[in-house]
Amino acid sequence: MHEYTDRLAGRLVAVNAELEQEFEARLVESSTLAFRIAFSVLRHRQDAEEVAQEAFVKAYRRFSQLRDRDRFRAWLVRMTWRLAIDRQRSDRRRVAREHDQEAAPSPTAADELIARERAEHLWKAIDALPEKLRVVIVLANMEEHDVADVARLLSLPTGTVKSRLFLARQRLKEHLQWTR
Repeated sequence: MHEYTDRLAGRLVAVNAELEQEFEARLVESSTLAFRIAFSVLRHRQDAEEVAQEAFVKAYRRFSQLRDRDRFRAWLVRMTWRLAIDRQRSDRRRVAREHDQEAAPSPTAADELIARERAEHLWKAIDALPEKLRVVIVLANMEEHDVADVARLLSLPTGTVKSRLFLARQRLKEHLQWTR
């Protein structure tokens, strides 16, 4: 039994060594390709180098799964292109988030006071609701459960939850109009 496993292990090592050699040879042939593709998308040298490196690592891990090894360059191009596009999108989202955070004015003490007063009025109005309406509005709007979750939590049909939400919102609207 040990002879069989030893032979099998020897074959696997030989196959892995062949795969590594073939991968290295194909990588040498297309060493600058991944960088050029990434740079054409990102237009920033350091980002392009990082994406190319990431593409090489990904290609190395998945090389054994590549059926047509003659298509390595095309495969590497597609992989690098996708990684570069993903990087570009994530960079855009990050920049947009940072811009939004910078553009948003910080609340003043007066704004915070007004917000606290509004929250206090809202909670007083919610507390004035009948129990069956209060629990539905708190679960749905304050705890952010969807209608199906509220129905399941309270063992009620979804239609009942929807009608109670409607009634609760109507009563809150009426009550809060008087407090303006």
